[in-house]
Amino acid sequence: MNKKQKKVLIRIIISAVLMISLHFIPVTGYVRFGLYMIPYLIIGYDILKKAWKGILNRQVFDENFLMAVATVGAVALGEYQEGVAVMLFYQIGELFQSYAVGKSRRNISDLMDIRPDYANIETDGTLTKVDPDEVSVGSIIVVSAGEKIPIDGVIVEGSSSLNTAALTGESVPRSVHPGDEVISGCINEKGLLKIRTTREFGESTVSRILELVENASSRKSRSEAFISKFARVYTPAVCYSALALALLPPLILYLTGNDPQISTWIYRALTFLVISCPCALVISIPLTFFAGIGGASKEGVLVKGSVFLETLSKVKYVVFDKTGTMTKGSFEVVGIHHSPVPEKELLYFAAHAEAHSSHPISKSLLRAFEEDGGRIDLGKVGSVEEISGEGVIATVDGKKVCVGNKRLMARLGLEAVDCHEIGTVVHVAVDNTYYGHILIADQIKEGAKEAIEKLHRAGIRKTVMLTGDRTETAEGVAKELGILEVYSQLLPGDKVDMVEKLLGEKHAGEMLAFVGDGINDAPVLSRADIGIAMGAMGSDAAIEAADIVLMDDDPRKIAKAIRIAQKCIRIVYENIWFAIGVKLLCLLLGALGIANMWIAIFADVGVMVIAVINAIRALMVKKL
Repeated sequence: MNKKQKKVLIRIIISAVLMISLHFIPVTGYVRFGLYMIPYLIIGYDILKKAWKGILNRQVFDENFLMAVATVGAVALGEYQEGVAVMLFYQIGELFQSYAVGKSRRNISDLMDIRPDYANIETDGTLTKVDPDEVSVGSIIVVSAGEKIPIDGVIVEGSSSLNTAALTGESVPRSVHPGDEVISGCINEKGLLKIRTTREFGESTVSRILELVENASSRKSRSEAFISKFARVYTPAVCYSALALALLPPLILYLTGNDPQISTWIYRALTFLVISCPCALVISIPLTFFAGIGGASKEGVLVKGSVFLETLSKVKYVVFDKTGTMTKGSFEVVGIHHSPVPEKELLYFAAHAEAHSSHPISKSLLRAFEEDGGRIDLGKVGSVEEISGEGVIATVDGKKVCVGNKRLMARLGLEAVDCHEIGTVVHVAVDNTYYGHILIADQIKEGAKEAIEKLHRAGIRKTVMLTGDRTETAEGVAKELGILEVYSQLLPGDKVDMVEKLLGEKHAGEMLAFVGDGINDAPVLSRADIGIAMGAMGSDAAIEAADIVLMDDDPRKIAKAIRIAQKCIRIVYENIWFAIGVKLLCLLLGALGIANMWIAIFADVGVMVIAVINAIRALMVKKL
């Protein structure tokens, strides 16, 4: 509990003690009025002040105005104890709501602790602490045991275990060795690591995470937008209704020759005002989404806004990219076939042509060439042309080298030889002569098959896989995973067309999610109802285009994210129906004179407290 909350708690205790004590003191008249004003002003001066400021700023109709009018009216009618009680219980509800929001923020602030305070730069054998913003790409930073990795990079020296819990929600440490990519925000548990930075601090993983979480509240869901509009119309409506309740019945009674009972109808109108305060809805709905986003963040699922959480809850179609999403993307050369030249020569041309690419397949060619004793010499590489969805055409040692799929060979007028083994086939041509093909195998991610099973248990009707890979490889992966629908040999534009087709198939109210990781997935991520990107090793373009980011690239988190969203929306609707139902009932009872101010307090504060407690359940996502 912070200082502000403690002060409010002290005011609540003092006012409650004074109100209860005054109940047993036999005083009347102005003395009684003066004594009750002490606890009333102690507990309510800030509400009265806010209501007055709202009137001056022409923003009259809010909960502060309702509370001020209701309590001042009760005091004017001589109902001093009820006036103090309304203000007292309203402040108790506000304190409870403030504490609940604080609890949600503390859960997210645990995530904020990943922000590093410094980076160690090694200069002439000595370590210097500098601001992470001052570290340029390609610098060597040193991370000792117990320190956070401040910037994304590649380990050049040292081995260790990394605690990734703040990023992924996983407690199992990750072992890393020289050559491994590491992301900022992880904690080095043991050993000394020297890391070559691959990004500036502003573009590193930790910065992107913090930016996503901090901006999440700006993208409101339809439910939140509805509640905001509802409150703007609802509050003035109930104020005018209360005014009508205070004036019209006495006027009718007076005109018909009956006792107008002015004080009775004013009391009913004030009770009506207290009951009608929309606090439960205005507070609990945003709090539910905030808690849901916070709970998901702790599990390594970053949601860019409550609107995406709401959309995710309606997902019935999940479409996957293959490489890097359902497979590890850690390709290995497993064979070289139909080559008229030595294998090392073929690898030489292929690796140099792909030397400037960061694609996993390109990296596997470079790795195979270097493991065979070769060494990349970029000086031997001339012009490089990348043809989207087909491959690259480069000049190596003055020769035209083409590396890619069958479509690239067909473009050159060459006949490519098919491969009958499972894997990705890379065809190579040098100076318009076919040099054979290289077979590269990928591995299915751990948990990918389980992810598909969990999605179906979460209510997903259809899972689909899209890939640019050849049909045999795609169908082999899909069969192993349990995905029944697969489309292969697709260009990036073809993937968008397929998603368009699937969007046309789904029923009204159903949503389609696309899961991808590569830069070529960015257009599809943007076109789908909701885009989910792999955040650990995914491309910046994919993460930027996506609505949800999985920080540990674990496909099993997709089902968890959907369950979190479904739970969050379920709580939102529970609170909406509960709050509106209780208020409508109490409003009717208040208008008929059956409900008094104490019932009004329950309809306002009691309902708000119950709704807030229910909203906090959205934080509890571990067992989903």
